[in-house]
Amino acid sequence: MKKKFLLMALLVFSLAATAQNPKEILKAVKKHDKAVYLKPGWIRDPYIYLAPDGFYYLTGTTPTNGDKREIEDKYNLGLSPQAKKLGLKPSLVGYQVRVWKSKDLANWEYVGEPFSLDRGFWAQQQPEAFKNTPKEEWFLWAPEMYYADGKWVAVHTSPSPVKNGANLIIMDNLGKSNKLEFPMGKDVRDKHDPSLFRDDDGTWYMTWSNTLIAPLKPGFTGLAADPVRIDPSNRVIGHEGATLKKIGKKYVHFGTAWSTDQGRKGSYNLYYCTSDNITGPYSERRFVGRFLGHGTPFMDKDGKWWCTAFFNGNVPPLPKNGIQTKDLSETAQTINEQGTTIVPLEVKIQKDGDVYIRAIDPDYATPGPDEVQKF
Repeated sequence: MKKKFLLMALLVFSLAATAQNPKEILKAVKKHDKAVYLKPGWIRDPYIYLAPDGFYYLTGTTPTNGDKREIEDKYNLGLSPQAKKLGLKPSLVGYQVRVWKSKDLANWEYVGEPFSLDRGFWAQQQPEAFKNTPKEEWFLWAPEMYYADGKWVAVHTSPSPVKNGANLIIMDNLGKSNKLEFPMGKDVRDKHDPSLFRDDDGTWYMTWSNTLIAPLKPGFTGLAADPVRIDPSNRVIGHEGATLKKIGKKYVHFGTAWSTDQGRKGSYNLYYCTSDNITGPYSERRFVGRFLGHGTPFMDKDGKWWCTAFFNGNVPPLPKNGIQTKDLSETAQTINEQGTTIVPLEVKIQKDGDVYIRAIDPDYATPGPDEVQKF
């Protein structure tokens, strides 16, 4: 089997995707029927946010700026701190929030690194942990950014140098010399994969740990109520990357899991459930798309829905030919090339007010034969 994967890897390396030129991307975005490869570069958990200034902002789990391994070790799995235990190469994950922006999803400009762990709350609280941990083992995971009341609010999780050292950061701008505030202080610790949601009445909520939810106090100064769990009616939503949207009158809870319900086996998928109330009860778990795990569902300027996607596999990307009927249960596998891809979504508000969501591209729209849950 190892020989099989080696041959597959050699084939895929020779067919590796290159970024489309901006004109091709613009045409593909307008058509909204197939996955669009936006830009190369090592990234996990890509997050795209359309801000009030008319720019799309992209961030995600990335290498530290200037890390040459981004080119030399293209398919680094980024697993940390498990990499050493599994006999894998050291993780490529860095310790910065890195940001790009674009007016049209086709032409991207690098903004910079408005935050890094050494400027964070935990560096102030536990400087010895940073001093005694090599920078190669400082990991900043799954950042998200929001614009609120004239400032940027960012959240992320981190396993090292402070275990479960999540942050909520308020930034007055996205420059390196920006002013940083940490209004939640120690209360944000142990909140894995934090994500924020603003309800129609202006209340901000935080979700974390697949999935707890609680409203936040004004100014993001802490939790305004005890957290409650929001699970689908028939099972948990997944194991990471949960987030919340409001579509029509429904709260839509997204979450990520492997198709086989086993770690790093099968495809990395996105699921959802809906509710009339933010704290539930929620519907059964439904399927959004294959290979869309820990993606960002977002609406573009024309009102079309997309989801970000990225490479997450134990072997290089598979050819798309025949993928819809291919059983991937042996190991973690994907069709996504390393870099940022967006996949078109069909989002419909049905007659009864419920919401239907499904990937449009056929290679992402169909659960594979390795899918444990039946849809």
